[in-house]
Amino acid sequence: MFNAANLANGTFVEDSSALEDYRVVQKTLQGISENWREQPSLEELAYSVGLQPIQLQRVFSRWAGITPKQFLQAITIDHARALLQDSASILEASLEVGLSGPARLHDLFVTHEAMTPGDYKRRGAGVKISWGFHPCPFGIVLLMVTERGLAGLAFADAGEGAKALTDMSERWPAAEFEENQQLTAPYVSRIFEPNKWKEDQPLRVVFIGTDFEIRVWQTLLKIPLGKATTYSEIANNLGNPKASRAVGTAVGKNPLSFVVPCHRVLGAKGNMCGYHWGITRKRAILGWEAGVSGVLDGIAATG
Repeated sequence: MFNAANLANGTFVEDSSALEDYRVVQKTLQGISENWREQPSLEELAYSVGLQPIQLQRVFSRWAGITPKQFLQAITIDHARALLQDSASILEASLEVGLSGPARLHDLFVTHEAMTPGDYKRRGAGVKISWGFHPCPFGIVLLMVTERGLAGLAFADAGEGAKALTDMSERWPAAEFEENQQLTAPYVSRIFEPNKWKEDQPLRVVFIGTDFEIRVWQTLLKIPLGKATTYSEIANNLGNPKASRAVGTAVGKNPLSFVVPCHRVLGAKGNMCGYHWGITRKRAILGWEAGVSGVLDGIAATG
């Protein structure tokens, strides 16, 4: 189990080898994301993390649900551009029929509700938020949970725990916060393990934001796994084509990273424009999703 004070200072306490496995996966994801043009081999990737190729294959597949090769194949600039193909029509159709896309994702099967405008204006007063830090494939994840569901998800690297906690808690300054890793821990596998994405067991999330922000976040939920959109497309679908800048601000304030997929918003030409938790992490998540999408499509086709 993590010690939050140690995490904030850049050190960790863990009872098993899970943290070391997470570090291997994180370093491998980062290495592929930064060096994909060189098409590193499994042997080269394994050497960079101090493992034998078969060891890296097993650890990476267990944590990420795909192999290093599948991730490498997915994470190219051409793929980023391809993500935008047909995204406008998919998003428009999804909004029109009230669904999240033709496949309803293989995604997290999210069901959501919003705090009332009064709750938001009170800046979280009367709301109890439990938080905890945990390892995940994309860094340390900070999860924040209310009695109504998941309210916050942020990423951090070693030494950045306190910064991430401050960033998130300042969004609801009047709320009551308590550390409770026992409560937040079950959400980790539910969010990051595709085999736990069950339509009959939806992940409950709660939005705390302005009406406009919530509308933008709801729109993000309608972007299917393996697709992407642009700020201008979101603005158009909200009926306000001139609101691209406001949409960008709302996307940047998304309190539920990964679950509410703000990483699926790209520049008009498929470029990896801003991400609150870093462009490398954004590229890694998109590549991971592309790999997972391909694996799940294959399972669906043969099942």
